[in-house]
Amino acid sequence: MEASYLPETIKALEENIQKVIKGKPEAVRAALISLLAQGHMLIEDVPGVGKTTLAQSLAKTTALSFKRIQFTSDLLPSDILGVSILDQDSGEFQFKPGPIFANIVLADEINRATPKTQSALLEAMNESKVTIDGKTYVLPKPFLVIATQNPFEYRGTFPLPENQLDRFAMRMSIGYPDEESEKKILLNSSRSSHLDMIEPIVSKEEVVKLQGMVDRVVIDDTILDYMLKIINGTRNSKLFELGVSPRGSIALKRAAQARALVEGRTYCIPDDVKKMVIPVLAHRVITKINRLGDRGMEAEVLTDVLEGTEVPM
Repeated sequence: MEASYLPETIKALEENIQKVIKGKPEAVRAALISLLAQGHMLIEDVPGVGKTTLAQSLAKTTALSFKRIQFTSDLLPSDILGVSILDQDSGEFQFKPGPIFANIVLADEINRATPKTQSALLEAMNESKVTIDGKTYVLPKPFLVIATQNPFEYRGTFPLPENQLDRFAMRMSIGYPDEESEKKILLNSSRSSHLDMIEPIVSKEEVVKLQGMVDRVVIDDTILDYMLKIINGTRNSKLFELGVSPRGSIALKRAAQARALVEGRTYCIPDDVKKMVIPVLAHRVITKINRLGDRGMEAEVLTDVLEGTEVPM
């Protein structure tokens, strides 16, 4: 894929998904950035705003395989990863892969599963492989986990621990559509399948090439220094109980590079970092006022850190 075709390719991808996800260009762009940055995404929002549809649309427009896992309290790790079954004819165990073996995996209502089941995703999300019965299986490329949860419902849920949250490169919400967009949704609600409107724009191989292009996006030392000042601001501030980990700083760098690519540039500018700080870092920090797990102040305090950090010229 030539760099000269990049802007029109990204535009075509966004417009294709927006045939279904009405009035939410920021959410669509965030999903593309997450895919190109090879970083998993957590969507926190109320039911019915299009979380599942966004994941399905992203998979269909990029011709990637898609699996949806409905997380429940009785879900087992083997239901996600797969299981070895004895073959009666050969007398040997054969591995039956689970739904984790897909390019895009939707972990729907991830916080409804027990911590043991949630932790089954850790190796997959961190290393793109799983180990079962002592044998390692490599997951397909590209590999992206999109997890969802309702931030307003806590009954029968198991909050994601910090080490699990840290595996997600980005956290975002979609929000309610505006009145005009919701009217379009209502007008199209009689269709047999709204996903029928989406045709693949790029192939799986082209997605892998786009991900490779992210690595080649130039990020100047002054931009890196700016990024590190923000990161250290979370570690040194008296308002934070938990600052950003090195994994978080890597995720911020890759997200900034991916945003630059989506914007049609082969180099990063400070605005790429600024726009990615909240979605990439807010779920990785804990303010002292919210140490009991009541999240909500993180974005506000991070904004203060961001505004107090000198922007390179």
